[in-house]
Order: sequence, then C-alpha cells, then structure tokens
Amino acid sequence: MSAPPVVDLPIADERLAQDVTNGLAAVEKLLRSSVESEDAFVTEASKHLIEAGGKRFRTLMVLLAAQFGDPSAPGVVPGAVVIELTHLGSLHHDDVMDEAAVRRGSASANARWDNTVAILTGDYLFAQASDLLADLGPELIRIQAQTFSRLVQGQIRETVGPREGEDPIAHYLSVLSDKTGSLIAASGRFGALLSGSAGDVEERLSRACEAIGVAWQLGDDLLDVASSGAQSGKTPGTDLREGVKTLPVLYALAAGDSPRLTALLSGPVAEEDIEEALTLLRAHSGMERARAELDEWVNRARTDISGLPDIPAKDAFLALCDYVVERSG
Repeated sequence: MSAPPVVDLPIADERLAQDVTNGLAAVEKLLRSSVESEDAFVTEASKHLIEAGGKRFRTLMVLLAAQFGDPSAPGVVPGAVVIELTHLGSLHHDDVMDEAAVRRGSASANARWDNTVAILTGDYLFAQASDLLADLGPELIRIQAQTFSRLVQGQIRETVGPREGEDPIAHYLSVLSDKTGSLIAASGRFGALLSGSAGDVEERLSRACEAIGVAWQLGDDLLDVASSGAQSGKTPGTDLREGVKTLPVLYALAAGDSPRLTALLSGPVAEEDIEEALTLLRAHSGMERARAELDEWVNRARTDISGLPDIPAKDAFLALCDYVVERSG
C-alpha cells in the first residue's frame, strides 16, 4: 500500500526520505486495520476520513522526531497511529460543531450520515487510539491525556470566546496553541520518547513542533485572505463568510482605522461584500502584523531545532520551518 499524500517537504538525504516513506506506509497500514470492526457500518464510517486522504502532517512529525533515537523502535508506528486517530476523531467532532458539509474534498460524516453517527464515530476513533496507547506505557498515556485535555479546553475557549476584558488576540493565540499546537507538540514528544532519544531532545522537539503547528494555522489565516483559490485549495474568504475572526481580522478590528472594514468584519461577510472585504483587508496593516506573528512562532521553532543533534532530520525540521513561511505568501 502506498503512503498517503504528505506535506511537500523536500528531504535532501536519501536515506531519511526512504525511512519516512517506509514509515508512512507502515502507519497507513496500521491506521486502516486499527479501525476494523465486526460491524461493517462502523468500519465504513471509521474509514471515511482515512480514505479521504489528508497530509498526515502529525504522522510526519512523529517519524522525523523518531530519527533522533531509533526510528525502527517498535512503538514508533503505533504511536504515530495514536496521534492520527486522535486527530481524525477530533475532526469528526469539529465538523458537527461547525456544521461542516465537506471535509478533505468529500462529504463530512455528519453530512453523509448525521450528527449522531459523526459524534459516535469520533468517539470510536478515540477508543481505538486508547487501545493502541495502552501497550505504549503509562508515560505515553499521561501525555495523551494531557494533550486531549488541552484540545478540549481550547475548543471550549474558542466556543465561548474571550472573557470580558481579555485581549481577543491573546485569546486567539492561546486557542491555537491548545487546539492545534498541542497535538503536534505531542507528535514530536511521542517520536522522541518512543525512539529512546537522549538528553533534552524530547523537550526541544515538543516546543518546536507546537510552534510549527501554531505557525501553520496562522499561515492558513493569511492564505484565506491573500491567496487565490488555486493556490490555497479553498475559496478565498471562507473564514470571512463564516464570521470566523482570524488573526488578520482581529488586528484590523483592534486598529479600528477603517470604519468600512470594521463594519464588514463585525460578523459574517455577505457574499456581495466579500470582494470588497478581501481588498480592504489585503491592504490593511493587520496582514503584516499577522505575518510578523507567524515569523515569531517559526523563529521559536528554529531556536529549539538549532540545539538538536546534527543529523538529516534536523535539516528536515529546518526545511519545514522555511516551508511554513513560504506557503503563507
């Protein structure tokens, strides 16, 4: 079985590239077999998002992190599958909360079946992740529990919104750290621990991966405003249409220097106003401030990566940092 599409990250070292390719194929095989059930419908629903594809970004983080120890250690592939199942389970729940109709180019589970099926499928994926995790030891179980707690708390804070008097920008960044960064941080930590890496590698990788995860999401924020549909793979202004206040929007609202833009961004932007809102937002200083924030997170990652042992995986992580900046435009 071939490995799924992943981030288009050039890996200069041929041996590392082959190791990652082999690892992705092994993860994909176990990922699919781990959701098999005696009930055909449970299997079908559980494989729905798996078969829709995806970048397997978190899997890649586990495999690259494992290079700092023994990448062939028996727990590395199951650990990567635990991370991926957790991510997929959270996507099922996200789609219900967001009333999303499409996920990865296919009908979301809630659209294909209903909310109940989508929620229960997400729960099943979490359960299968826990089953695999039980064989990896108490330390990994604790990390997974703490990560899941952060995921849920981030989602709750996003749903409730900033408290009275809380800075909306600081609130937004903290939500990204918990909702997006925490699982990617766990990916780096899993890879380091399960491969038996030495010294401070685990902490460095965890911090670097979290920073990369937050920066990646900030790049998505910028792409939603600045890119063409062909470049980003989604319709520009999707977040604006849904009334999602991403970082460029928050900076523009905080500046309050364009009454028309403030009025447009006060809620979901009507279809007839999308082009005007995009034009005004693209020209606003909030875009540059959001880019500067992305750069700051990437630089945090680079600082930790710079202290890692000099092996090809270190260069791959640095290349990933460059990629995150470049894709944001």
